[in-house]
Amino acid sequence: MAQIAHLVVDQYGAFLGKHSGRLRVSVGREKVAEAPLLHLEQVLITGRGVSLSADAVQACCEEGIPIHFLSPNGTPYAGLYSSGLMGTVQTRRAQIAAYLDGRGVTIAKRFAAGKIMNQAALLKYMAKYRKEADPDLHREMRLVVGEVRDHLDELERLSGSCVEEVREQILSIEGRAAHRYWTMIQQVLPPECEWPGRERRGAKDAVNAALNYGYGILYSQVEWAIVLAGLDPYAGFIHSDRPGKPSLVLDLIEEFRVPAVDRTIFGLVNKRVAFDQDEEGLLTAETRRALAGHVLDRLDKPEKYEGRHHPLRAIVQMQARHLATFLRGDRPVYGPFIARW
Repeated sequence: MAQIAHLVVDQYGAFLGKHSGRLRVSVGREKVAEAPLLHLEQVLITGRGVSLSADAVQACCEEGIPIHFLSPNGTPYAGLYSSGLMGTVQTRRAQIAAYLDGRGVTIAKRFAAGKIMNQAALLKYMAKYRKEADPDLHREMRLVVGEVRDHLDELERLSGSCVEEVREQILSIEGRAAHRYWTMIQQVLPPECEWPGRERRGAKDAVNAALNYGYGILYSQVEWAIVLAGLDPYAGFIHSDRPGKPSLVLDLIEEFRVPAVDRTIFGLVNKRVAFDQDEEGLLTAETRRALAGHVLDRLDKPEKYEGRHHPLRAIVQMQARHLATFLRGDRPVYGPFIARW
């Protein structure tokens, strides 16, 4: 039997408990899943009406297994992990200090550059499959790739003594590049999608709902990587400070949205995989379960990184550690992760 590395609990009324070195999911008297703690990497609770035992929480904390909670629309609302992981201070001090000097500017620009370069790379990848079937669309997509990448020059020319001096300009550049990206995506999705364009909160169409749900799963991976690296998830650079807003998670996730989620969702769309919704416009439990599997599988696939191949999930963790060492002054540069297709 295949070992479960990512335990997803999504059934209404499910109970997560510990049983002899395993986590067990049951509904009533029926056992629906069981995962040895030895092989488990994370628990995702995505359903309503789920309960869990204190023994299960303690076992996960002792084994370094995070428990992430997502709403049915993919919004992360809680995470459980050992309080000891928050005990480091040296990296956090450097992180806070960097907000007030040039390191913050550098980091903010690198995050934005990573997002823009990955958006351009995915459009280029999608264009090559249309070269023969639709030459006009292929040429248009190649032009848009150049237009998206043109924003990198504008980004590189920005300078300032601290991130607050350049934040609005960075957000503007990033936003304009994203607009070109999403406008092109709208043109290449199958007509039957009837996609209204990119919508975030409250999206009712299936494609945006799937993207938002996938981002929620990715968010949990990025937050966990940041915590393990000794960083403060709430002290970001591009995203401004606000109580309860995990700004650094929202910063670092930008490098990974396209390779981890966009490519996965658009691949499913182009294969005519249906994203079923209920009467409220939410993805059904079966669809959420399938999407979680696809995104988690994508995170387990190897990507070329620093001369070797590593699972994308491990690259997220290494990028968080590179960020921490750069902020502490132990690493001369911080470069964003750029996917190669």
